[in-house]
Amino acid sequence: MAVTDEAILRIKEMILEGDLAPGDRLPPEKELSERLGLSRSSLREAVKALEVIRVLDVRRGDGTYVTSLEPRLLLEAMSFVVDLHDDQSVLEIFAVRRILEPAASALAARNAAADDLAHLRDIVESVDHAADVESLVEHDLEFHRGIAEATGNTYLASLIDSLSSHTVRARIWRGITQENAVDRTLQEHHAILDAIAAGDADLASALTVVHVSGVEQWLRSAL
Repeated sequence: MAVTDEAILRIKEMILEGDLAPGDRLPPEKELSERLGLSRSSLREAVKALEVIRVLDVRRGDGTYVTSLEPRLLLEAMSFVVDLHDDQSVLEIFAVRRILEPAASALAARNAAADDLAHLRDIVESVDHAADVESLVEHDLEFHRGIAEATGNTYLASLIDSLSSHTVRARIWRGITQENAVDRTLQEHHAILDAIAAGDADLASALTVVHVSGVEQWLRSAL
């Protein structure tokens, strides 16, 4: 095992075993390297790697801290990877969305609070077919993010959000606009929200399957 990999694992063990908790400051580099029996250079490289994936936060002149370790934060690296997509990986991402988003809609139908529903209603009523592509992209991101957050499951919401590529959505909405399908797509959003508001988990799930599958089918034909 490379010494840097070993250093990463040792820091991970410290977090898992409770020696380091979210928000804790790591011991000074010299002290930590001696404690773990690792060179300072390998420890330094491990810290850099863990900073990239948002496990550690290096504050210049202050020290290195464990982040909050919230799912949203830790999955930011996945969002970066999604934005580096090629055509084949986009279709694979949509296949994952087709699994997760109907489940999220069903869960939202069971768990959404009044504030969640009001927020979703504001989102669907804030846009129409005359909106430009950028506004439609923001609407789409907010709508699907709002459903995921209404599930009450932080990990599911963060995972779905990490699969939401602004670049891919812009490409899709440009195509939908050119095919004069904006009204239909927005009507699907209204229908999904109505099912969630009615507490009908099965209907919300089914409508979301149709919605995501329709966009996926369009994208497959456009590639």
